[in-house]
Amino acid sequence: MSVHEIPDELITLERSAEQERARLAGLTGDDYDAQLPGWREASAAFQSAVTEHAATAQISRYELEQAVKKAVRHPERKDDAADK
Repeated sequence: MSVHEIPDELITLERSAEQERARLAGLTGDDYDAQLPGWREASAAFQSAVTEHAATAQISRYELEQAVKKAVRHPERKDDAADK
C-alpha cells in the first residue's frame, strides 16, 4: 500500500497516539498513571479508525496499520523519493 492511499485522518490519529506515547517516556508512578489514559484513548481511536477504513475499503487491516505506522514513524524524505 502506498502512502498516497492512506487517508490523512489515519496519519493524524497515529501521530497523536505516538505523541501521547512519547509523553510516557521517563514517567513513573502517579505521573505515568495519570498520562497513560491519554495514550490509551489516542491508540484506541487510531485502531478503531484503521479497522473501519480497512473494512470499508476491503483491504487488509494489518497491511493498512503497518503502512500508516511506517508513514508516521519512518517518513520518506523528499531526497530519497527523488533518487528512486
